[in-house]
Amino acid sequence: MRALILASGSLRRADLLTEAGYRFTIVTSAVDELFADFLTPGELTLFNARRKAFAIAPRHPEAVVLAADTIVALGAKKFGKPKDLTEARSFLEELSGNTHSVFTGAAIVHYAQSRLCYEIAQTEVTFRKLAATEIESYLGRINPLDKAGAYAAQTDPGSIIESISGSFTNVVGLPMEKIAAALAKFEVEPEKGARS
Repeated sequence: MRALILASGSLRRADLLTEAGYRFTIVTSAVDELFADFLTPGELTLFNARRKAFAIAPRHPEAVVLAADTIVALGAKKFGKPKDLTEARSFLEELSGNTHSVFTGAAIVHYAQSRLCYEIAQTEVTFRKLAATEIESYLGRINPLDKAGAYAAQTDPGSIIESISGSFTNVVGLPMEKIAAALAKFEVEPEKGARS
């Protein structure tokens, strides 16, 4: 079994891997997530995921490195992580009552063997129509500043989310259906008896 490294400081991604039964270590890089208007949301997430993976993989050539990036898109507008609470509030006001797409790009690299795998997942999320008081209450319950679109699907989802079409774990930050299949190709499997 190959060693797995999660190249992300996201607690949500670590929780998803742990819940699926994977053993891994976390190694983060100082790579900043870039925003580029000329890339589609899916291309942008994959671009950032690749940058994160290749910042770590050469230093751990025998391990399998997994990196990911998630972004929210409403029409042509892309929502990354808000820079402050004011921007977080405006994100939720724009998403309120609308259906948006959540894209996650994942890069899996085994540097010693020059093996690469890229995945992009898309999930549609519909928000309830939110009153200003509901938005304020929600922002008081979560930390929106480290979350694309300023919300956390796994925390109190019924308060803002009306429906989700597609992978729920993708909205959380890692499309586990695709990730599990991809990791298996790198001989990385969850421990037997672990929760799936």
